[in-house]
Amino acid sequence: MAGVSRKSEPSQIRPNFRTRLIHARESLVDRVAGVRPSQAINAELPESTMSAPDNLANRLKQSLDELKLSAMNETGSKVDYGALRDSPAYASYREESLALLRQYKPDNLPTLTARRAVWINLYNALVMDAVITFGIQHSVTEGRLGLLFFFRRAAYIVDGRRVSLEDIEHGILRANRGNPYIPGAHFPSDDSRLAWSLPLDPRLHFALNCGGRSCPPIRSYSAGKLDDQLELAAYSFIASSIEIQPEKNQLSLSRIFQWYQKDFGGPDGVLDLIIRYLPDGERRQYL
Repeated sequence: MAGVSRKSEPSQIRPNFRTRLIHARESLVDRVAGVRPSQAINAELPESTMSAPDNLANRLKQSLDELKLSAMNETGSKVDYGALRDSPAYASYREESLALLRQYKPDNLPTLTARRAVWINLYNALVMDAVITFGIQHSVTEGRLGLLFFFRRAAYIVDGRRVSLEDIEHGILRANRGNPYIPGAHFPSDDSRLAWSLPLDPRLHFALNCGGRSCPPIRSYSAGKLDDQLELAAYSFIASSIEIQPEKNQLSLSRIFQWYQKDFGGPDGVLDLIIRYLPDGERRQYL
């Protein structure tokens, strides 16, 4: 047709350079980690004939509560994975929730807090499920490529799309900021999962349990109480993980503050956060 330039058409449909670069990076990292795009813990489960219920978010929270009761200490800091593997709560979680998750639409949740709560709960449940499924005996860092392997391989199918631990943390809960050790955004601009990305709340770092000893304890979160629960998680984590040695003029911090320093607003932001949440008492006077 007259007046239409055909030369502009390819540029309109071809991903821009940054998008292509992220695709190439993700493909390379997955190849190195031995991760296949179709690989997910619930990929082989029989597809449910039921549609995912609107209250699946509540069901996931309830499942996480039951998993905690069956195999964790009171604080959620230790998990007996042998007991968890054989528990009715774990069997129920896999049978009743994981198949439904394949067609669940988290973006239909009515509020930002509801979406944030369900992704935090799903992350923590997926860590435990992956430890059992992969037969990990000692640490999520064991085996081929350690953390890179575990956090990319551990994944569920959600609404027909694969979502790994890396995807949930960096692409969704951290506003697509990307892994701090891998340059660039996590999701490319043409990735449909980008629609699930949420504004960053740095307190999420005190709510996600990565399966390591130094990680925050496992708790379940609800939309109606999320702000209060994240505040409690921040107070609890900082009170238990900060070590102040005034005689050495030294402050020892969790590596979380190093890895995600930018999420907290840089070095000054980290210090402000610690001062905000550190309990009143002798330690506080040295900051």
